[in-house]
Amino acid sequence: MTPKERIRKIFSREKPDRLACFSGMGNVTVEGLKKYDYAFYEIHLDAEKMANAACSSYELYGFECAVAPFDLGVEAEVLGAEMNFYTHKGKEDIVYPTVKKKAINEPEDLNVPEKIEEKGRVPLVLKALEIMQKRVGEEVPIATYILGPYTLAGQIMDLEKLLKMSFKNPDRINELLSQLTDFLAELGRIYQDAGIDYLTVREMGAPTDVLSPRMFKNLILPHLKELFLKLKEPTVLHICGDTNMIVELMWQSGATAISVEQKNDVAKTREKLGEEAIIFGNIDPYGTLVLGTPEDIRNAVKKAIVGGVSSVWPGCDIWPAVSKENMLTFVEAVKEFGKLQ
Repeated sequence: MTPKERIRKIFSREKPDRLACFSGMGNVTVEGLKKYDYAFYEIHLDAEKMANAACSSYELYGFECAVAPFDLGVEAEVLGAEMNFYTHKGKEDIVYPTVKKKAINEPEDLNVPEKIEEKGRVPLVLKALEIMQKRVGEEVPIATYILGPYTLAGQIMDLEKLLKMSFKNPDRINELLSQLTDFLAELGRIYQDAGIDYLTVREMGAPTDVLSPRMFKNLILPHLKELFLKLKEPTVLHICGDTNMIVELMWQSGATAISVEQKNDVAKTREKLGEEAIIFGNIDPYGTLVLGTPEDIRNAVKKAIVGGVSSVWPGCDIWPAVSKENMLTFVEAVKEFGKLQ
């Protein structure tokens, strides 16, 4: 069974030969950059380099997907934010692009452009996805991601103002999130129409470390429900941080699957959601994959599988500094412990 066949079965709740080892988020590594002699900043600005970097973790380790882009600025750029890509950095420097200038000062300042498929780096991402499909798409699922409405709001306006207004003036934030939901649904459909195999929505700004479960239910969840209703399956909802108190709400969002990180107690999440839920997680991408020993990685994979994940994947972007040995151990451990009877 190819990775693509395996992951299709997992999303459709059919029985695969084993659990998969894949992700819906960035998984480029320093070894992948060395393979093509790229600086980190280059893979955000060139479609072919982005595509090659996205395919490299499958080529080097057998990691079962190819996902692009690698940063969280594509949507914000379309809406008018200015990015810093740190193009002065050398090939050894791993610095992710950041928002240099926010797009709006007040929620009412938002102006969504027409023809977003032609704006910012969207054409570049679409070209990269096309190259990835030609390169490895016969065997490996091709995927991308969009931000969730609340996380995108934090990218385009001052984060402290967003948090304060979420408590003191939720009606204004609700209206902003409604507009961002429509924008993200349109962008997601553009990616889906380009032939990707699954789409992840990263609502990283909404864990209970930041917002209460009540706030998540009343302010965040309605917009996620609307977004997933407008997207085609399969989709994944990923939220970083502590999600133990909101996993039922995450599952109610309408996503095909949910993705949780290492702070989530997967065994309890499986107990709460039942056997029908598709749950991906929850390997610590830095503490375990980068800093851990091969034995630490094998133990973490075994724990996630015993806890009931539907497939094993990192709790966020794989940190590029991960060693080749640890990545190979990660993939092989899933093959060993993820066999199904």
